Amino acid sequence: MAELATIARPYAEALFKAATSGAGVDLGSTAAWVDELAAIAANPQMRQLADNPKVTAEQVFTVFTGVARSALPDTAKNFLRTVIDNGRVNALPEVATQFRTLVNRRNGSSDAVVHSAFPMDGAALASVSEALEKRFGRKLNLSVQVDESLIGGIRVVVGDEVLDTSVKARLEQMKAALVA
Repeated sequence: MAELATIARPYAEALFKAATSGAGVDLGSTAAWVDELAAIAANPQMRQLADNPKVTAEQVFTVFTGVARSALPDTAKNFLRTVIDNGRVNALPEVATQFRTLVNRRNGSSDAVVHSAFPMDGAALASVSEALEKRFGRKLNLSVQVDESLIGGIRVVVGDEVLDTSVKARLEQMKAALVA
């Protein structure tokens, strides 16, 4: 996948530069539409359409803009046209990931995924967020995914760091200790 990352980097950096140059582009809204375009591009049917030699770039662009939940700003449309014209639709998810990384680096934060055995309410999430920010030493942008296989507790993934306090992990540790 290094090739895809190499292809996506210039797009992410150019978009980040445009968003931070004060050219009327907002980082928050840019991240939102980049994520939306990445989600659309990740769809196997969209990839199949984009890879079809009988489908023109304009047709792919029309489908993208038609599928988007909200109206795309001119910057997004220009960016999307460039990506489609260069045949790089498959790189859009990686562009979004790298763009998010650049934004996080600028803001001094990181994306974190909290895997929980049960849905978390706002108060519980706020409490967990505060504790995790102290633990990791930076601001975290949390998202929650329910994973019933954890039985109880949480598993937090921040980049390549994992904090697993789930019942499942503790049971596996006990099993390993007993077997050894």
